[in-house]
Amino acid sequence: MINNSFCTDLKQLIYLGPEGSYSNAAANMFSELYGLKPEFLPCSSISEVIRTLQRANNDKLAAVIPIENSVEGVVRESIDNLSALAALGIQILSELRLPVEHALIGFAKDKTEIKTISSHPQALAQCRNYIYNTWEGEIEENPVLSTSLAVRALSPDKPESAAIGSEYCANIYKIPVIDRFINDEKNNTTRFILLGKASTAKGTSSRTSITFSTENKPGALNKVLEVLERFSLNMSYIDSRPSRKQLGEYIFYIDFEGHITDENVNSALQEIKESTNMFTVLGSYDVSKMGVKTKQ
Repeated sequence: MINNSFCTDLKQLIYLGPEGSYSNAAANMFSELYGLKPEFLPCSSISEVIRTLQRANNDKLAAVIPIENSVEGVVRESIDNLSALAALGIQILSELRLPVEHALIGFAKDKTEIKTISSHPQALAQCRNYIYNTWEGEIEENPVLSTSLAVRALSPDKPESAAIGSEYCANIYKIPVIDRFINDEKNNTTRFILLGKASTAKGTSSRTSITFSTENKPGALNKVLEVLERFSLNMSYIDSRPSRKQLGEYIFYIDFEGHITDENVNSALQEIKESTNMFTVLGSYDVSKMGVKTKQ
Protein backbone atom coordinates (compact mmCIF):
# COMPACT_ATOMS: atom_id res chain seq x y z
CA MET A 1 0.00 0.00 0.00
CA ILE A 2 1.06 3.60 -0.62
CA ASN A 3 2.24 5.47 2.48
CA ASN A 4 -0.28 7.78 4.13
CA SER A 5 1.83 10.94 3.79
CA PHE A 6 1.79 10.64 0.00
CA CYS A 7 -2.01 10.34 -0.01
CA THR A 8 -2.29 13.43 2.21
CA ASP A 9 0.36 15.60 0.57
CA LEU A 10 -0.43 14.88 -3.10
CA LYS A 11 -1.52 18.15 -4.75
CA GLN A 12 -1.94 17.28 -8.43
CA LEU A 13 -2.71 14.16 -10.45
CA ILE A 14 -1.98 14.32 -14.18
CA TYR A 15 -3.41 12.03 -16.85
CA LEU A 16 -3.91 11.67 -20.59
CA GLY A 17 -6.88 13.93 -21.25
CA PRO A 18 -9.00 15.78 -21.82
CA GLU A 19 -11.71 15.11 -19.26
CA GLY A 20 -13.72 12.03 -20.11
CA SER A 21 -10.81 9.88 -21.28
CA TYR A 22 -10.29 6.34 -20.01
CA SER A 23 -7.21 7.69 -18.21
CA ASN A 24 -9.48 10.22 -16.49
CA ALA A 25 -11.75 7.38 -15.36
CA ALA A 26 -8.70 5.49 -14.07
CA ALA A 27 -7.47 8.60 -12.22
CA ASN A 28 -10.85 8.82 -10.51
CA MET A 29 -10.59 5.18 -9.52
CA PHE A 30 -7.10 5.56 -8.03
CA SER A 31 -8.30 8.61 -6.09
CA GLU A 32 -11.26 6.67 -4.71
CA LEU A 33 -9.11 3.65 -3.88
CA TYR A 34 -6.50 5.57 -1.85
CA GLY A 35 -8.51 8.54 -0.61
CA LEU A 36 -6.58 11.00 -2.78
CA LYS A 37 -7.98 14.52 -3.18
CA PRO A 38 -5.68 16.19 -5.71
CA GLU A 39 -6.35 18.67 -8.46
CA PHE A 40 -6.76 16.80 -11.76
CA LEU A 41 -4.58 18.04 -14.63
CA PRO A 42 -5.18 16.65 -18.15
CA CYS A 43 -2.26 16.41 -20.61
CA SER A 44 -2.53 16.16 -24.38
CA SER A 45 -0.23 13.14 -24.74
CA ILE A 46 1.57 10.48 -22.72
CA SER A 47 4.86 12.21 -23.57
CA GLU A 48 3.53 15.41 -22.01
CA VAL A 49 2.55 13.47 -18.88
CA ILE A 50 6.09 12.09 -18.65
CA ARG A 51 7.73 15.50 -19.25
CA THR A 52 5.53 17.14 -16.60
CA LEU A 53 6.54 14.47 -14.07
CA GLN A 54 10.21 14.91 -14.93
CA ARG A 55 10.12 18.71 -14.65
CA ALA A 56 8.31 18.69 -11.31
CA ASN A 57 10.30 15.79 -9.84
CA ASN A 58 8.60 16.01 -6.44
CA ASP A 59 6.20 14.06 -4.26
CA LYS A 60 3.36 16.57 -4.67
CA LEU A 61 2.67 15.41 -8.23
CA ALA A 62 1.62 11.97 -9.49
CA ALA A 63 0.45 10.62 -12.83
CA VAL A 64 -1.82 7.98 -14.32
CA ILE A 65 -0.86 6.40 -17.64
CA PRO A 66 -2.01 3.33 -19.60
CA ILE A 67 0.61 0.60 -19.76
CA GLU A 68 -1.03 -2.32 -21.56
CA ASN A 69 -4.23 -3.26 -23.38
CA SER A 70 -5.50 -6.83 -23.50
CA VAL A 71 -6.13 -6.57 -27.27
CA GLU A 72 -3.49 -4.19 -28.61
CA GLY A 73 -0.71 -5.08 -26.19
CA VAL A 74 1.82 -2.80 -24.50
CA VAL A 75 1.57 0.99 -24.78
CA ARG A 76 5.06 1.67 -26.18
CA GLU A 77 5.12 5.36 -25.31
CA SER A 78 4.61 4.46 -21.64
CA ILE A 79 7.03 1.53 -21.46
CA ASP A 80 9.84 3.44 -23.18
CA ASN A 81 9.82 6.19 -20.53
CA LEU A 82 9.69 4.17 -17.30
CA SER A 83 13.47 3.77 -16.93
CA ALA A 84 14.06 7.53 -17.18
CA LEU A 85 11.44 8.15 -14.50
CA ALA A 86 12.90 5.50 -12.20
CA ALA A 87 16.26 7.28 -12.37
CA LEU A 88 14.52 10.27 -10.73
CA GLY A 89 12.99 8.14 -7.98
CA ILE A 90 9.56 8.11 -9.65
CA GLN A 91 8.15 4.60 -9.52
CA ILE A 92 5.03 2.55 -10.10
CA LEU A 93 2.89 2.89 -6.97
CA SER A 94 -0.22 0.95 -7.92
CA GLU A 95 -2.06 -0.70 -10.78
CA LEU A 96 -5.68 -1.21 -11.75
CA ARG A 97 -7.49 -2.62 -14.76
CA LEU A 98 -10.31 -0.80 -16.49
CA PRO A 99 -12.86 -2.48 -18.77
CA VAL A 100 -12.93 -0.78 -22.17
CA GLU A 101 -16.45 -0.32 -23.53
CA HIS A 102 -16.33 1.71 -26.72
CA ALA A 103 -19.34 3.55 -28.14
CA LEU A 104 -20.03 5.30 -31.43
CA ILE A 105 -20.74 8.92 -30.50
CA GLY A 106 -22.01 11.79 -32.63
CA PHE A 107 -24.90 13.92 -33.84
CA ALA A 108 -25.87 11.85 -36.90
CA LYS A 109 -29.47 10.64 -36.95
CA ASP A 110 -28.41 7.55 -38.87
CA LYS A 111 -25.05 5.77 -39.27
CA THR A 112 -25.30 6.17 -43.04
CA GLU A 113 -24.75 9.93 -42.57
CA ILE A 114 -21.31 9.36 -41.06
CA LYS A 115 -18.31 9.91 -43.34
CA THR A 116 -15.45 10.28 -40.79
CA ILE A 117 -14.67 8.55 -37.49
CA SER A 118 -12.09 10.02 -35.11
CA SER A 119 -10.46 8.35 -32.12
CA HIS A 120 -7.19 7.24 -30.59
CA PRO A 121 -5.39 4.77 -32.92
CA GLN A 122 -5.81 1.92 -30.42
CA ALA A 123 -9.56 2.54 -30.14
CA LEU A 124 -9.90 2.51 -33.93
CA ALA A 125 -7.98 -0.77 -34.05
CA GLN A 126 -10.11 -2.25 -31.27
CA CYS A 127 -13.26 -1.57 -33.33
CA ARG A 128 -11.85 -2.68 -36.69
CA ASN A 129 -14.48 -5.34 -37.44
CA TYR A 130 -17.35 -3.09 -36.37
CA ILE A 131 -16.13 -0.28 -38.63
CA TYR A 132 -15.68 -2.57 -41.63
CA ASN A 133 -18.97 -4.41 -41.17
CA THR A 134 -20.89 -1.14 -40.78
CA TRP A 135 -19.37 0.89 -43.62
CA GLU A 136 -17.56 -1.79 -45.71
CA GLY A 137 -14.45 0.36 -46.00
CA GLU A 138 -16.34 3.46 -47.19
CA ILE A 139 -15.38 5.65 -44.27
CA GLU A 140 -12.42 7.87 -43.36
CA GLU A 141 -10.61 7.12 -40.10
CA ASN A 142 -9.00 10.07 -38.31
CA PRO A 143 -6.48 9.10 -35.57
CA VAL A 144 -6.11 11.65 -32.74
CA LEU A 145 -4.28 11.79 -29.40
CA SER A 146 -7.15 10.50 -27.22
CA THR A 147 -10.72 9.20 -27.38
CA SER A 148 -11.97 12.12 -25.30
CA LEU A 149 -10.32 14.64 -27.63
CA ALA A 150 -12.19 13.03 -30.53
CA VAL A 151 -15.51 13.23 -28.68
CA ARG A 152 -15.00 16.80 -27.49
CA ALA A 153 -14.34 17.96 -31.07
CA LEU A 154 -17.76 16.81 -32.33
CA SER A 155 -20.28 19.44 -33.39
CA PRO A 156 -24.01 19.32 -34.19
CA ASP A 157 -23.13 21.36 -37.29
CA LYS A 158 -21.11 18.41 -38.61
CA PRO A 159 -23.26 15.29 -38.18
CA GLU A 160 -21.11 13.49 -40.78
CA SER A 161 -18.31 13.33 -38.19
CA ALA A 162 -18.45 10.76 -35.38
CA ALA A 163 -16.06 9.53 -32.69
CA ILE A 164 -15.27 6.35 -30.82
CA GLY A 165 -15.06 6.80 -27.06
CA SER A 166 -16.75 5.82 -23.82
CA GLU A 167 -20.34 6.47 -22.83
CA TYR A 168 -18.82 8.08 -19.73
CA CYS A 169 -17.19 10.65 -22.01
CA ALA A 170 -20.33 11.17 -24.10
CA ASN A 171 -22.30 11.97 -20.94
CA ILE A 172 -19.70 14.52 -19.79
CA TYR A 173 -19.89 16.45 -23.08
CA LYS A 174 -23.63 15.78 -23.54
CA ILE A 175 -23.24 14.23 -26.99
CA PRO A 176 -25.59 11.43 -28.18
CA VAL A 177 -24.50 7.80 -28.20
CA ILE A 178 -25.34 6.25 -31.56
CA ASP A 179 -24.23 2.68 -30.85
CA ARG A 180 -22.96 0.96 -27.68
CA PHE A 181 -20.42 -1.81 -26.96
CA ILE A 182 -18.84 -1.66 -30.41
CA ASN A 183 -15.36 -2.99 -29.56
CA ASP A 184 -14.66 -6.28 -31.32
CA GLU A 185 -13.42 -8.01 -28.16
CA LYS A 186 -16.01 -7.69 -25.41
CA ASN A 187 -13.52 -8.49 -22.63
CA ASN A 188 -11.22 -5.63 -23.68
CA THR A 189 -9.32 -4.27 -20.67
CA THR A 190 -6.60 -1.64 -20.21
CA ARG A 191 -4.04 -1.76 -17.42
CA PHE A 192 -3.26 1.64 -15.84
CA ILE A 193 -0.44 2.50 -13.45
CA LEU A 194 -0.08 5.26 -10.86
CA LEU A 195 3.37 6.89 -10.91
CA GLY A 196 4.88 9.03 -8.20
CA LYS A 197 7.52 9.55 -5.52
CA ALA A 198 6.49 7.50 -2.50
CA SER A 199 7.31 4.32 -0.62
CA THR A 200 5.01 1.32 -0.87
CA ALA A 201 4.36 -1.51 1.55
CA LYS A 202 3.31 -5.06 0.70
CA GLY A 203 -0.40 -5.37 -0.02
CA THR A 204 -2.75 -8.32 -0.40
CA SER A 205 -1.67 -8.75 -4.03
CA SER A 206 1.73 -7.29 -4.91
CA ARG A 207 3.74 -7.13 -8.12
CA THR A 208 7.30 -6.05 -8.90
CA SER A 209 8.37 -4.55 -12.25
CA ILE A 210 11.97 -4.49 -13.45
CA THR A 211 13.87 -3.46 -16.56
CA PHE A 212 17.32 -4.66 -17.59
CA SER A 213 19.70 -5.32 -20.45
CA THR A 214 21.96 -8.33 -20.92
CA GLU A 215 25.03 -9.17 -22.92
CA ASN A 216 24.19 -9.93 -26.56
CA LYS A 217 24.99 -13.63 -26.38
CA PRO A 218 23.05 -16.95 -26.29
CA GLY A 219 21.36 -17.80 -22.98
CA ALA A 220 21.70 -14.32 -21.43
CA LEU A 221 17.94 -13.77 -21.05
CA ASN A 222 17.35 -17.38 -20.05
CA LYS A 223 19.75 -16.89 -17.15
CA VAL A 224 17.44 -14.20 -15.73
CA LEU A 225 14.33 -16.33 -16.26
CA GLU A 226 16.01 -19.25 -14.47
CA VAL A 227 16.53 -17.02 -11.41
CA LEU A 228 12.80 -16.23 -11.28
CA GLU A 229 11.96 -19.93 -11.59
CA ARG A 230 14.43 -20.95 -8.90
CA PHE A 231 12.90 -18.47 -6.42
CA SER A 232 9.33 -19.53 -7.38
CA LEU A 233 8.41 -16.10 -8.75
CA ASN A 234 5.51 -16.20 -11.20
CA MET A 235 6.21 -13.95 -14.21
CA SER A 236 3.05 -12.20 -15.43
CA TYR A 237 4.52 -10.10 -18.26
CA ILE A 238 7.63 -9.81 -20.42
CA ASP A 239 8.46 -7.44 -23.27
CA SER A 240 11.54 -6.18 -25.08
CA ARG A 241 12.38 -2.88 -26.74
CA PRO A 242 15.39 -1.85 -28.88
CA SER A 243 18.05 -0.14 -26.77
CA ARG A 244 18.39 2.62 -29.42
CA LYS A 245 22.15 2.33 -28.98
CA GLN A 246 23.15 -0.64 -31.07
CA LEU A 247 21.37 -2.87 -33.59
CA GLY A 248 20.42 -6.19 -31.99
CA GLU A 249 20.68 -4.83 -28.42
CA TYR A 250 17.47 -4.89 -26.38
CA ILE A 251 16.08 -3.71 -23.06
CA PHE A 252 13.73 -6.15 -21.31
CA TYR A 253 10.74 -5.43 -19.06
CA ILE A 254 9.39 -8.06 -16.69
CA ASP A 255 6.53 -8.09 -14.17
CA PHE A 256 6.34 -10.85 -11.56
CA GLU A 257 4.29 -11.56 -8.46
CA GLY A 258 5.69 -10.56 -5.07
CA HIS A 259 6.96 -7.51 -3.20
CA ILE A 260 10.54 -6.32 -2.87
CA THR A 261 10.31 -6.78 0.91
CA ASP A 262 9.76 -10.54 0.40
CA GLU A 263 12.98 -12.45 1.09
CA ASN A 264 12.79 -14.52 -2.11
CA VAL A 265 12.09 -11.42 -4.25
CA ASN A 266 14.99 -9.49 -2.73
CA SER A 267 17.38 -12.41 -3.21
CA ALA A 268 16.26 -12.91 -6.82
CA LEU A 269 16.76 -9.24 -7.63
CA GLN A 270 20.30 -9.32 -6.26
CA GLU A 271 21.17 -12.26 -8.51
CA ILE A 272 19.56 -10.69 -11.57
CA LYS A 273 21.44 -7.44 -10.97
CA GLU A 274 24.76 -9.29 -10.93
CA SER A 275 24.06 -10.97 -14.29
CA THR A 276 22.86 -7.93 -16.25
CA ASN A 277 24.51 -4.88 -17.80
CA MET A 278 21.77 -2.46 -16.73
CA PHE A 279 19.17 -3.14 -14.04
CA THR A 280 16.37 -1.00 -12.56
CA VAL A 281 13.43 -1.75 -10.27
CA LEU A 282 10.48 0.20 -11.70
CA GLY A 283 8.27 -0.39 -8.68
CA SER A 284 6.99 -2.91 -6.16
CA TYR A 285 3.31 -2.18 -5.72
CA ASP A 286 -0.29 -3.15 -5.06
CA VAL A 287 -2.38 -4.69 -7.84
CA SER A 288 -5.96 -3.56 -7.37
CA LYS A 289 -8.82 -5.84 -8.38
CA MET A 290 -10.94 -2.71 -8.53
CA GLY A 291 -12.45 -1.89 -11.92
CA VAL A 292 -15.15 0.41 -13.18
CA LYS A 293 -17.66 0.43 -15.99
CA THR A 294 -17.06 3.43 -18.22
CA LYS A 295 -20.71 4.39 -18.59
CA GLN A 296 -22.67 6.43 -16.05
